[in-house]
Amino acid sequence: MTAATGKVTLEVDGRPVEVSGGASLLDAVAAAGVELPALCSDSRLSPVGSCRTCLVRADARLVAACVTPATAGTRVSTADVDLADLRRDAVRTIVSAVPPSALGPRVPSELARVCRDLGIGPDEARGAGGRGRDDSHPYVRLDRDLCIACGRCVRMCADVQGTFALTLTERGADTVVAPGTGGPWVESDCVSCGGCVDTCPTGAITQPGTGSGLTSAELSRQAPASPTATTVVRTTCGFCGVGCALDVAVKGGAVSAVLPARDGPVNQGHACVKGRFAYGFATSPERLTTPLLRRGDGQLEPVDWDTAAAYVAQRLTTAIAEGGPDSVAAISSARATNEENYLFQKFMRTAVGTNNVDNCSRLCHAPSAAGLVASFGLSGGTDSFDSLVDADCLLVVGANPVEAHPVVGARLMQHALRGARLVVADPREVGLARYADVHLRPRPGTNVALFHGLAHVMLAENLVDHRFLRERASGLTELAELVASYTPEHVAGVTGVAAADLVAAARLYGRSERPAIVYGLGVTEHLHGTDGVRTLANLAVLRGAVGTDNGYGVNPLRGQNNVQGASDMGALPDLLPGYAKVADPAARSRAAAVWGVSVPARPGLRIPDMFSGARAGILRALWILGEDVCSTDPDTGSVERALNACPFVVCSELFLSPTARRADVVLPAASWLEKDGTFVNLDRRFQRVRPAITPPGQARTDFAALHVVAAAMGHDLGCPTPAAALAECADVAPLFAGLSHGRLDREGAVAWPCPDPAGPGTPKLYEERFATPDGLAHLAAAPYLPPGETPDDAYPLVLVTGRRWTHYNSGSMTRRSGNLGLAPADLLDLHPDDAARYAIRQGEPVAVVSRHGRARLTARITSEVAPGQVFCAFHFPASGVNRLTSGHTDPTTSCPEYKVTAVRVGACEQEPIRTDRP
Repeated sequence: MTAATGKVTLEVDGRPVEVSGGASLLDAVAAAGVELPALCSDSRLSPVGSCRTCLVRADARLVAACVTPATAGTRVSTADVDLADLRRDAVRTIVSAVPPSALGPRVPSELARVCRDLGIGPDEARGAGGRGRDDSHPYVRLDRDLCIACGRCVRMCADVQGTFALTLTERGADTVVAPGTGGPWVESDCVSCGGCVDTCPTGAITQPGTGSGLTSAELSRQAPASPTATTVVRTTCGFCGVGCALDVAVKGGAVSAVLPARDGPVNQGHACVKGRFAYGFATSPERLTTPLLRRGDGQLEPVDWDTAAAYVAQRLTTAIAEGGPDSVAAISSARATNEENYLFQKFMRTAVGTNNVDNCSRLCHAPSAAGLVASFGLSGGTDSFDSLVDADCLLVVGANPVEAHPVVGARLMQHALRGARLVVADPREVGLARYADVHLRPRPGTNVALFHGLAHVMLAENLVDHRFLRERASGLTELAELVASYTPEHVAGVTGVAAADLVAAARLYGRSERPAIVYGLGVTEHLHGTDGVRTLANLAVLRGAVGTDNGYGVNPLRGQNNVQGASDMGALPDLLPGYAKVADPAARSRAAAVWGVSVPARPGLRIPDMFSGARAGILRALWILGEDVCSTDPDTGSVERALNACPFVVCSELFLSPTARRADVVLPAASWLEKDGTFVNLDRRFQRVRPAITPPGQARTDFAALHVVAAAMGHDLGCPTPAAALAECADVAPLFAGLSHGRLDREGAVAWPCPDPAGPGTPKLYEERFATPDGLAHLAAAPYLPPGETPDDAYPLVLVTGRRWTHYNSGSMTRRSGNLGLAPADLLDLHPDDAARYAIRQGEPVAVVSRHGRARLTARITSEVAPGQVFCAFHFPASGVNRLTSGHTDPTTSCPEYKVTAVRVGACEQEPIRTDRP
């Protein structure tokens, strides 16, 4: 291997071949254009060499190519007649145990293809069958007769997903895959990632429906011109913010399967239950297919687009005339594309004439934007996700990626299992906590004290980078003075974290050579969420782990598919595209020069202010794009009162959500499977979104809907296509000047900042200087302040809300898919001690009451939560979870305090639980 290139040169069948260091002979053979069977091999897995179907001769030695490293100068032979016979005999031995149906002419499996290539027919498959099936799971079907015990499914579940849900049982010829818990598959620990389905070479494990037997490897091999070929569309997942690249298989205009892209820049051939299987919502009979207009009798009735657009235009124009442009507001969407978000904020600022536009990042990661900008200068995470798996210590705070971001969670877990030190800080025993070296369980609302305690130990034990602090940071003196009083013992009293655990965690992070911080909504969704982000960032600055080779910074796990992009595109009341300040005359002039219209100078309303304005009679019109605010925003009752008070509400949606039911006009929207554009993922990568199917009925993309309404108002928004919108955004925002659809089509993914079309993106930020005015990282000396709510005798428990792995956000998409069969109701997690104290039994209905409202959930008794704390998700609006949460918000960003609500619980009367609607 040459040290300069890290490449190895060897010879395959007389031809020189160059491969990367660490490659196998199977990789080298493939690079030479030679195809060998390899039924136990998958490029996503470590090789085992058990099937012996890839035999080659290496320097006269007979070896299995998949497990033999490629070394310089090796001479590999594949074409010798005896080798071909040996490989064929190995396949014949395997085939002899399966029934003839496994090798049918239309069977799409890897084994069937290999046999066709080798001339092995169904007559050589002599398996007797009769081992039975398991069809209990909505997404996974097991035919035991087709199992060849290759173990790929077991290794995929263990080595990629990290769930360890599968095993091989029995012995010899009777060996077969089975759930590790015994019993039906649906009752196992399986999290439905689909990895076993995608790797199975025989069709023993498949998904049901028209996509049965399709795998990412075999789909990539099909001849495009074949009359039986499946259309494949590469797109980006529309659920969480990971940004998984997916290949959508389409037959007859319908989705047959959604498969993880093997070359996906983030997911690398992996997916989760939502992106992989939860596409049934796209064909739900409840999809909105025509515009709806509320008539005089109060009923929503179908109308055509011309009527709907003319009515929206007339009502918006009237509102502007009577109350001025600032009497109109808009809530843009993290589910919409960048181009749609860009066009919506442009519509508000040019056609309406106001900065009253915001997006749902206000409810989740607005403190990330404010905190990261204050500390470092830009609102995104500091490093790429790829780099995190090079860290030698992971500090994961206020996040449960195993459930909320499963692909990220799986990779972080695998990294910890390979030896990286892991510190988890979360009140609950989240998935990663089971593998942590130290698990810190602070009381909800005490993050700032916890982070100051860690900083105290790092400073006291000299676990800081003095040169970095001298040359690249400011505020050390003030921080040191503040944290001097945050001794481990004092912090233990505030947070409940044992002093010894705090010290151990600080030492692990402070002594590591390349640490990384990953955090989630457990940091941001607090009364003092911005302080939480800033004081967490302090730790990376103290360690010199930002913008250097000494670590991988501070990285938020964005919740929704395009919550980063919605803000990037300027769907914010005080910021233009690319985070230029509305108050900056130069920024307004640059936008005006492109748009041909002056930009209002006064920052607009945030989402909570919009609702307050509606209740006060000031706001006259509100357009809500793809957000179900009646289900996801805090204090549902006050949101409902705001929508009821607002004279005119437009809602663009897939379904008639609780929010849409209160609208005066409902516009049927296209889903992410039906859109063209881009998303920005959690580590700032722009990636393409492409339409795989057409929207149902008269449903339109939000991009098209904005154009038709603007035209009805007499305004031309320009940007006739999504590609043109991103190009125009590049003219407005220097941060994105190097981005275009064409470039993304060629390169796959590009991280911003990307100011030059000819230059690279920037996966790692701040390598030369920080983006603050003085070029320095700013340490924050923010004192700990208590949360907005505390428990008392009337409300003795603290409720924390979050997500579970089966559903996404308010569940409007996942509840209209097979996921409903996996999780049919919202659950309330409570500790066994609390269950006994309040006479709550497992699985029974439980009433949850706060100072703001009440909800009805199903009890789940578990030690994953601490005594005195309860946890639930908000995936079923009918449960009323967000009727419990308060109106307390972070004073810097107006982000709600979802993570601390005082409640009481009690058993309630048995009633049917609504699991399907709204």
